[in-house]
Amino acid sequence: MSATFRRQPGFHTIVFVVLCFGAVLSFLPMLYMVGTSLKESAYIQEVPPQLIPANPTLENFETALSSRNFGQAFANSAVVSAATTVLGTLLTAMMAYAFARFDFPGKNLLFYSILAMMMVPTTMMIIPQFILAKNLKLLNSLPGIVLVYTATGLAFNTFLLRGFFETLPRELEESALIDGANHFVIFSRIIVPLAAPAVSTVAVFTFLGAWGEYVLALNFLTDASLRTLPVAIANFQGVHATDWGLVFAGSLTQVIPTVILFVFFQRYFVQGLTTGAVRG
Repeated sequence: MSATFRRQPGFHTIVFVVLCFGAVLSFLPMLYMVGTSLKESAYIQEVPPQLIPANPTLENFETALSSRNFGQAFANSAVVSAATTVLGTLLTAMMAYAFARFDFPGKNLLFYSILAMMMVPTTMMIIPQFILAKNLKLLNSLPGIVLVYTATGLAFNTFLLRGFFETLPRELEESALIDGANHFVIFSRIIVPLAAPAVSTVAVFTFLGAWGEYVLALNFLTDASLRTLPVAIANFQGVHATDWGLVFAGSLTQVIPTVILFVFFQRYFVQGLTTGAVRG
């Protein structure tokens, strides 16, 4: 019956209308946010409100980026997120490859122990992570927060990639082993290229987690010069709570890079999520 219904002439039209309505409904808050950030303060409370200002200006962005060390915070977040993405994706891919392709004593116990980490709420780990970072002298250190972010995402990302790696054919690996290739060559030249969609998905997840993280950055980085963008935006919003143009402009400095990242990787992201996560 469902297949017959899908073949009805008006079915695709209904689906298209519903999707368009949902897209517009989801995009309206973002459009209002962008429009308000491009308005002068005198026009923010105008009635009726205009989503697209008649005379847009970048003054709010210039003020936001030039105040309260926004530029330094943006650079810190970019460095931390990039380093976390590279390190986290590399470690995750290597761990997932080992769990998917190797047999060793305690393999299942170790894997399920890693999965158990996914059941622990992140907020419960803040104090142990803080104490551990303090003992290792990693507080007030960008490399320290990179290690914390990397460890936080290992469990889920390993679970995601392991499921994808197990679906890859073994014939190419066996042929490479016969030709004398070692496992590092197989991993870097065969497995990673074949698993590019899933690896890209893990990279996107890792970057977004590090880019938007607030609680750990607030507690681990107390030095103002090491402040990351989410903390800087929160402080900025506290100072300019009623100046919505400045607040929205400051917030968009964090949103825009994530939108650009998703647009650039969306093909790999969707493919990797549907094939890797579902099969995992």
